[in-house]
Amino acid sequence: MRGKARFVSMVCVAVMATPAMAGEGSFGWLYTLDLQPKGTLEFEQKIDLTKGQAGGTYDLWKTKTGLEYGVTNDFQLTGYLNGYSVNAHNNYTNCGTDPSPCTGGFGVPESSSGHAYNKTQFEGASLEGIWRITNPVLSPVGVGLYAEVSKGKFADAIETRLLMQSNFLDDRLVLGVNVIAEIEKYKFAGTTPSKESMVDVLYGATYRFAPKWFAGVEGRFHNDFTGYNFDTHTQRANFIGPNLHYAEKDWWITAAWRYQIGGKCFGDGAGECSDGKVWDSHGRNQFIVKVGVPFK
Repeated sequence: MRGKARFVSMVCVAVMATPAMAGEGSFGWLYTLDLQPKGTLEFEQKIDLTKGQAGGTYDLWKTKTGLEYGVTNDFQLTGYLNGYSVNAHNNYTNCGTDPSPCTGGFGVPESSSGHAYNKTQFEGASLEGIWRITNPVLSPVGVGLYAEVSKGKFADAIETRLLMQSNFLDDRLVLGVNVIAEIEKYKFAGTTPSKESMVDVLYGATYRFAPKWFAGVEGRFHNDFTGYNFDTHTQRANFIGPNLHYAEKDWWITAAWRYQIGGKCFGDGAGECSDGKVWDSHGRNQFIVKVGVPFK
């Protein structure tokens, strides 16, 4: 009977005493294993801004509007509708003849060199799933698998992640790591589709410093390659910055910022770097705000 009581207590802890309410995104870009319980649904809105490049002006807004559903207590599906808005001026130089850095960000065509460019439109849709293999509340290390398929006007992608999470200090401190592998096809109008692949490591820590409040730091170690098979390494960059999370019973919000602290380009992609930073589809600063509202 005592053994059964301990088991029931552990199950209750797993369901009710997670470091944040189930389904909350307490980091900006890093995924955790706090999933929606079986049969529950949550609305989520993400707004992501990439700002600033080597030359001119560049502001890229990306939005993801989605619904999360707990298929089981350990498997979650999310569907998103994706949009973007880009505002750029003197952002893309002629990579073939101009000696200055090629700084064309995502969504800016080469033909706009020297001119203002503004575009807002629906981009596409994506579907992601997360399978929690071990729960970080019950195990020293929580482990999960993530997969996302995206289809869009400008890019198609398949992304996979290995999710790892550990909780400390009665679940007040959360440490997380995501190891990402992704293949992408970029298909801008008037150009041959570009086949690329990416390996990233996201890492972070967040701490509950007051009731309903978490704060911490998260970073990104980014690597781009040509081809779908990680053929040639073209760029590497590091980003880091703070995050802040607040939750009420019926909603939550997370804000995060990461700054590019340095990068390097290789081979044919060398023109996309200057001042020790990578400019291709990146900027000096990136911000994200996420809001979640669970359905009752």
